[in-house]
Amino acid sequence: MPSILQGPELLTRFQALDRFLLDHQQLWRPRPFTELQLPWEARHHELAQWLRQRSLDDAEASHNHPELLDAPAPFPDLARTAAALGAVAELPTHQVPAARQRLNVDVPGRKWQQIEAFAACLEFTQAPGHWLDWCSGKGHLGRRLLQPGQQLTCLEYDPALVASGRQLSEHHRLPASHLQQDVLAADAAARLSTEHTPVALHACGDLHVRLMQLASERGCRQLAIAPCCYNRISHAEYQPLSGPAKGSTLQLSLDDLGLPLSETVTAGARVRRQRDSSMARRLAFDLLQRRLRGVDEYLPTPSLPASWLDKPFADYCRDLAALKHLSTVGSQDWPALEAAGWQRLAQVRNLELLRGLFRRPLELWLVLDRGLFLQEQGYRVQLGQFCPAPLTPRNLMLLAERG
Repeated sequence: MPSILQGPELLTRFQALDRFLLDHQQLWRPRPFTELQLPWEARHHELAQWLRQRSLDDAEASHNHPELLDAPAPFPDLARTAAALGAVAELPTHQVPAARQRLNVDVPGRKWQQIEAFAACLEFTQAPGHWLDWCSGKGHLGRRLLQPGQQLTCLEYDPALVASGRQLSEHHRLPASHLQQDVLAADAAARLSTEHTPVALHACGDLHVRLMQLASERGCRQLAIAPCCYNRISHAEYQPLSGPAKGSTLQLSLDDLGLPLSETVTAGARVRRQRDSSMARRLAFDLLQRRLRGVDEYLPTPSLPASWLDKPFADYCRDLAALKHLSTVGSQDWPALEAAGWQRLAQVRNLELLRGLFRRPLELWLVLDRGLFLQEQGYRVQLGQFCPAPLTPRNLMLLAERG
């Protein structure tokens, strides 16, 4: 049975994950979307062929649980190891007082469920007196946590969200301050003090890292973070935080950091169709641009408005070629090229199932780096899940307390 990670278990699991990721990096680093042939395919020919012959529907059905796939070796052994190393238990919960009437108005249902789950895991030795909602948006999380006798400060960069949040808190007559703040700016440190209990539910990349650093420096006794968007950072490569991560030879690019975020659970049928059409067209264009340039390598293309999918396929390719300043496209077998894009999409999605085995191990490595950093700053740290994965794949949570 999986357990919550705390104390020496943080380092033990980190070291095991570090070895696993380093030993198999040739399997999870290459991206099927950008490479026609993956380096590992020659070594694992049977697995590669088995994955390539599967359909797009097959890939979609296996996306969220690739570890259950009955695929040729070495897939089963990798799946078992990845599942064991990526497993953590749910954090213990406590009964949260019922929310004030209509407090969840205008909060999307899934987001409100995440807030409720996050709140239920917030049990500290000493009851918080002043919540600090970091990158708060409208402050929905902070208002849900606020109990009689407590105070709330919400920090948010977007002035419109600050104004909306202030209006909501005033409407509910809550003792909340909504402040406009760039949390990456030097003056953000002044917003934190020992009286604050900072919380961050899905603050992206540098934003939640900044919170951990400032909370440690400013003497906050408690904090709780559910990290998100590890690739939203200002550097070209990951900057490790803890001693063990700094000592690791594992170096992570922005593409690598995007791997844990590749799991999706919330997209509806229309969004999935639009996503698939866009990717199939991009993959078809990739085949075309390789021919036009005479260079067998991927050519990055810009994000395109959804309206581009309404164009006839030939116009889509011509216009995208013009955007990339390619030579005249000329006459092409457009139906065959479009069909090749869809065929390649099926292959890409199925080949990505091997990378998918490493999503959770890599994410846990990243969250453990954060947990070990907090441990080095004198915090007692617990790492566990705050909600089931279908509610959000970003369901790992760090609870940290000093004293």
